[in-house]
Amino acid sequence: MSRIAIYPGSFDPVTNGHLDVVRQAVFLCDRLIVAIGVHPGKKPLFSTEERLAMVHEVFGPIAQKAGCAFESATYDNLTVAAARAAKATLMIRGLRDGTDLDYEMQLAGMNEAMAPEVHTVFVPASVAVRPITATLVRQIAQMGGDYSAFVPSSVAASLKAKFAD
Repeated sequence: MSRIAIYPGSFDPVTNGHLDVVRQAVFLCDRLIVAIGVHPGKKPLFSTEERLAMVHEVFGPIAQKAGCAFESATYDNLTVAAARAAKATLMIRGLRDGTDLDYEMQLAGMNEAMAPEVHTVFVPASVAVRPITATLVRQIAQMGGDYSAFVPSSVAASLKAKFAD
């Protein structure tokens, strides 16, 4: 039986923290689906198409090198519904600190109640990427700061282009 994992998030933008999670997740499954949540009430910095392109460019080679099949998808419903639709039995969630753990434990419990066949797997962030959040990266970029240490180089170029206008 193939182990299919889903790694959900907004990925707005892809950060080195996301990359760290994917580097670990590709060894836990046979197929990894990075699922971008699309919510009509939110206005992301990058379009869905731009985020899908970032995800493929940054994560695709990592999965390929590990021998893990890789794909991306979008969803606009509950994450557990997206997991079920993808036939995923694992949901990958990154943890940076105790605050993340508290929130993620609540989320995992609710998800388990709704979809007991989907098991949450927590992936601890490496020390170097623990402080990185996409929100902070966006704020640094919007204020003209140097975000290059927090995102892959291709994403840094996309951020630079976004704020050059």
